[in-house]
Amino acid sequence: MVKLSIRNVEKQFPDQDHRVHALSSISVDVEAGEFLILVGPSGCGKSTLLNIIAGLEKPDAGEVLMNGVPVTQPGPDRALVFQDGALFPWLNVRRNVEFGLRQRNMTRSEVSDRALHVLDLVGLSKFAENDLHTLSGGMRQRVAIARALALEPEVLLMDEPFSALDALTREDLYVEIQELWEGRGATIVFVTHNVREAVTLGDRVLLLASDPGRIQGEFPVEILRPRHIEDVDVARTAQQISQAMKKGRFPFVADQSYSIDESAEVK
Repeated sequence: MVKLSIRNVEKQFPDQDHRVHALSSISVDVEAGEFLILVGPSGCGKSTLLNIIAGLEKPDAGEVLMNGVPVTQPGPDRALVFQDGALFPWLNVRRNVEFGLRQRNMTRSEVSDRALHVLDLVGLSKFAENDLHTLSGGMRQRVAIARALALEPEVLLMDEPFSALDALTREDLYVEIQELWEGRGATIVFVTHNVREAVTLGDRVLLLASDPGRIQGEFPVEILRPRHIEDVDVARTAQQISQAMKKGRFPFVADQSYSIDESAEVK
């Protein structure tokens, strides 16, 4: 069943004397329950596409359909997790998670119960009353994920949520986000520029190229879960995608001859 349908989406932005063609003829279907990764270099339109799906940006042409209905504005069926978390520093952990719930027709006890439930899911129930400044970067990002999960969205949109974290914290969160995704069955569209991260997390990786932003390749990932970023199969597949990007080899053809590159990251 198709959850999201992106049809011939175009987007341009003015830039001094010319216009930047951020997205050109983007078309893709996202299945219900799929973990889709958008990967590519800076400026290829990954975040712009995510913002269009979220309803924060309007395409110049084309459309995004969710459950067959055009997306024209933000809605509770989609939740967006930003790179920096975008938390409210004057609110404690629990109140940050409760913020969106308070805009709904829910009792105070219902709001509190759901907030504590999702904080437990991300391992932060003991820190519910903590101020944000007492938390590490990884813990603050867990709060941002908990706030999104509390809204019970059909689609979770994540814009490079782990890029500012240290390697060990990222690896812990890779495991946690896979467990949360499998446990809740949500559809996730996840933006990154790190190919190894993409292979660790995704069911399918879409490679975007820039100038203009367009889909240049599609790579199904058929590695058993749970996956870890140091797994040999993850490293090998990431290297294959990186090599294909450099050589323009599309569509993807499995080739075990590539050596394993520990960085495997798009620059």
